[in-house]
Amino acid sequence: MDVQTSRVVPDGGWGWVVVAAVAVINMTNQSILSVFGQLFVGELRRMNEDTFTSALITNLNSLALNFSGLFVGPAIKSFKPRNVAATGCVLVSFGLALCSFATESWHFIVGYSFFVGFGLGLISPSTFMAINSHFSSKRGRAVGVSLAGAGVGQVLIPHVVRYFLDNHGFRFAVLAMSALSLTGLFGAMFLKPLNPPVKHNNRRHIRLLAETDGEKGQSSPLQIVVVATQSKIEEAQPKSESLCRRMGNRLVQAMDLELLKDAVFWSIIVGMALVYTATINFTMIFPDFLGQTAGLNSTVVAFCMSVVAGADIVCRLLLPCITDHLRIPYRVVFLLGTAGLLFARLVLAESQDLSVIIAMSILMGMMKSATVINNNLTISAHCRSDKLAGGLGLSMMSKGVIVITVGQLLGWVRDYTDSYIICLYAQIVLLLVVVLAWAPEIYYRFRMQKRTTSKSMETTVDAAEENAKLNS
Repeated sequence: MDVQTSRVVPDGGWGWVVVAAVAVINMTNQSILSVFGQLFVGELRRMNEDTFTSALITNLNSLALNFSGLFVGPAIKSFKPRNVAATGCVLVSFGLALCSFATESWHFIVGYSFFVGFGLGLISPSTFMAINSHFSSKRGRAVGVSLAGAGVGQVLIPHVVRYFLDNHGFRFAVLAMSALSLTGLFGAMFLKPLNPPVKHNNRRHIRLLAETDGEKGQSSPLQIVVVATQSKIEEAQPKSESLCRRMGNRLVQAMDLELLKDAVFWSIIVGMALVYTATINFTMIFPDFLGQTAGLNSTVVAFCMSVVAGADIVCRLLLPCITDHLRIPYRVVFLLGTAGLLFARLVLAESQDLSVIIAMSILMGMMKSATVINNNLTISAHCRSDKLAGGLGLSMMSKGVIVITVGQLLGWVRDYTDSYIICLYAQIVLLLVVVLAWAPEIYYRFRMQKRTTSKSMETTVDAAEENAKLNS
């Protein structure tokens, strides 16, 4: 049964306070990912590290971020989203504080890749679940406004980082980001659930694993018969096999692994993981692409990054209003955003003129917002609400696998070819794979749905005509 069918969703009220709180959390934490190149690449270069090392740190960060999905689903079910989000903010701040004292590249792996990555992995799904419980028809707009907070951070934080780097050095710049991330705790205080959360049985699962069938209470003769039958069956099997089976069943229930039986779900999570990997890699190389390939100074580079973020913010606020009004499916909007990112990268690879770069920066921000907003929304539209936490966790894990494999390959391509343009073309290939895989499937499902609707309408008309004849 759908968990939220028994709840009244007001589509507003305190939900907008939750949206504002999530926007604060995103502004001070999620936006830190966008300044990795600006904040850390220069320090890594002074350590004589190459792009491969930068890609490794970024990809391990994404690996920790996304493989936190192993724990985030059961954690959200067992604890309040408020507690999970607050824990994430503390981990992000602690990881950045460790990075400020780094003297070797592996220090960044511990601080940024592990602590910051795991903390951000706890923040994203917990804040989405908090919003999801307060909205239904206005969910797209609510998610767009909350993610606009990260966009505001992407506009402001590059200039804050540049100021601290130019005037106070690397260590104080990272410590400033560490202190800023702690302000997300203020937002986490307001993540009040709409209703008391549905009690999940993860802890009971663990207790049941340690119990034997004789230790479980029997409350009716029917249960006695069932237990006796199960005892006879288990007598013919080794106890270890029975325990492994029960543990496997509990694991499947706790993590909602039955979603993996759905081929469409696989297509969704793998496609979104490829787009996510291309986006992470582009965010890392974009400042160096502008500075080295296009020959722009640091001020213009920061301006272009702010243009991307500004267009992203505007579209995060406006795009959900348009798509909700037109009732365009979330997955279709995500596909259109992917196609737009493909086109923008293609133009950037072919032209380094400043006016073209600014125009493509605007387009990049617009299309990025389409993919970011509709990422979790696509999962929520495909999964039942009681399976949503597990679906988000599985999606995160698929991103982690692809980032550490395909993402690291993109870093190797950049180092081997010594060309940012060829690296852009490698990203284009990933985006093209998603477009070619999703477009036929979505079109086929649209045609089938339209045909089913037409047949239903014809059946209704025929039934109405027969009733009219009988009445006459």
